[in-house]
Amino acid sequence: MVDEGRGCSDGSGVDCEEAVRQLYVYLDGELTEQRREKISLHLDECGPCAGAADFEAELRVIISKRCKDRVPDTLIQRVAAAIAQERARQQDGS
Repeated sequence: MVDEGRGCSDGSGVDCEEAVRQLYVYLDGELTEQRREKISLHLDECGPCAGAADFEAELRVIISKRCKDRVPDTLIQRVAAAIAQERARQQDGS
């Protein structure tokens, strides 16, 4: 288990809590290059966080191989709208 309150002295400027919080957007490739480099450096130096990242990445592969059901168009539209709304909220708050 990752100690989310612990700060690593890895020089990345990213602590464990932040690395875990941004893990999904990191794995999705949705970070800026600079932010991605910082998270990557943290994961290179922090075993527990790297383990969490490896687990999530492997889980995504398993899910993608096993879940081949067709998603209803209405669900796709609702998810896309929720993502757009969240991005707009984040941009307004920045």
